[in-house]
Amino acid sequence: MLPHLLNQIPRDQEIGSVTADGAYDTRRCHNAIADRGAAAVIPPRRNAQPWKPTTAGAIARNDALRASRYLGRALWRNWSGYHRRSRVETKTHCVKLLGQRLMARDFDRQVAEIQVRVAILNGYTALGNPVTKAVG
Repeated sequence: MLPHLLNQIPRDQEIGSVTADGAYDTRRCHNAIADRGAAAVIPPRRNAQPWKPTTAGAIARNDALRASRYLGRALWRNWSGYHRRSRVETKTHCVKLLGQRLMARDFDRQVAEIQVRVAILNGYTALGNPVTKAVG
């Protein structure tokens, strides 16, 4: 599915990086990302073995595997920026808390409905994040 999604982005538009979970740790996905000149931020599977470095995607994946083994999975996630993916998933969850379904039937009105939800979330974010301190 990932190569199909990348093909929907115009070729003249630059892609800096593609972040995905371990299910996308496949040759086809890594090659599609490398073909677009982007960096793949995909954690190697736990039982991952190095691939033969015949393509740019395989070379990049082997580098990620080496770094993951050297740093450990937790440090690799922070070092590579993979932890930002969880922030996106958290915001998506917040959007879903405002309603699981769209009420509008027309596409343009559905877009407007999503924009209203995002504006509400941005308003809450603008109020600030709580500061938690240990007591005791």
